[in-house]
Amino acid sequence: MSRRRVVDVLLVLAVFGVTVGMLGGGREWGDHATRTRDTLGVVLAAGTALPLLLRRREPVAAFALSALPSALISALGYPPGPPVGPTVAIFFIGRYPSETTTGRRIAAVTVGAVYLLHVGASWVGHEGSPLVPLLLGALVWGGAWVAGDRVRQRQERIREGRSRTERERRLAVAEERTRIARDLHDSAGHALNVILVQSGAARLLAEKDPARARAALETVESVARETVDEIDRMVRVLREDGGGSVDPPIGLAALDRLVQRHEDAGLHVETTVHGEVRPLTRAVDQAAYRIAQEALTNAARHGASGAELAVTYGDDALELTVRNAATDAEIVEGHGIVGMRERAALLGGRIDVASQGGSFEVRAELPYDGDAP
Repeated sequence: MSRRRVVDVLLVLAVFGVTVGMLGGGREWGDHATRTRDTLGVVLAAGTALPLLLRRREPVAAFALSALPSALISALGYPPGPPVGPTVAIFFIGRYPSETTTGRRIAAVTVGAVYLLHVGASWVGHEGSPLVPLLLGALVWGGAWVAGDRVRQRQERIREGRSRTERERRLAVAEERTRIARDLHDSAGHALNVILVQSGAARLLAEKDPARARAALETVESVARETVDEIDRMVRVLREDGGGSVDPPIGLAALDRLVQRHEDAGLHVETTVHGEVRPLTRAVDQAAYRIAQEALTNAARHGASGAELAVTYGDDALELTVRNAATDAEIVEGHGIVGMRERAALLGGRIDVASQGGSFEVRAELPYDGDAP
């Protein structure tokens, strides 16, 4: 038997036991004696409890079926007391309300009708003023309904909180995957391009100029080692739970090394820095380096033999401009340009890509106070 079914059975037994106990052994009520507990009373007590097995699926039906024998108990003159079965059932009407307007109307009409039936039954069975059962019934049943509704609202807030937390977790995972994809594309794409150029040069120079061939192979080895280290750092960052320290990400401090690597690969890069150099946030520093890396990689892959890199420290934003002569002036936004746009957008900046007069230009603007989420 499932845990839920066990709870249902225990609730039915508890309501049955309390109702039977309230029937008592008969006592004076006003000017007449109440009816003593007998077999019929026990059967009616069971009738008020058993419908509660339907309380989850059909709370309104459970209430109506429980209230009818409860009304008979009052009408037949048994000792008066709060109708336990219907009160518990009406709690679950508030706890599991109908999702449709029609269903809510049916519930309200059913409760109102049964309420009047109960008041009338109490009046008939005990020959007293209906004012007391009228007020007591409104208080008890109204309180039970409100209590059930409060429990429902609390459970809904808990579920909404869990759902919101799960959505935020999934969004964070998606953003992290996107960031990893950008970093891997920029790092691995740049490294593979350099390795391709240098390994080809080593092959061509192996017999003509062994010294330059060895230098090219050393560059290949160095680039491969740095790329492996960078990927290892990414993996460590992902596995960190905040309790340890990791190496800082690559930033503009490594720009000279990046330029030198492209120089070794045969791409002449003319670098200029404008404005007063200032400290950058971690996010801006890393994004600037990655954008420069991807733009120079594209220049080496699709451009001619030279490129211009300009770094400008403006009043409100850092500007990066990479311009190169292009053999193919058509702009095709692949993963690289898309990744650059995403990096800039996360910081509140922008990327402008232009191709005209046989040259290709990438211009990035990154606000100083930009900080990726």
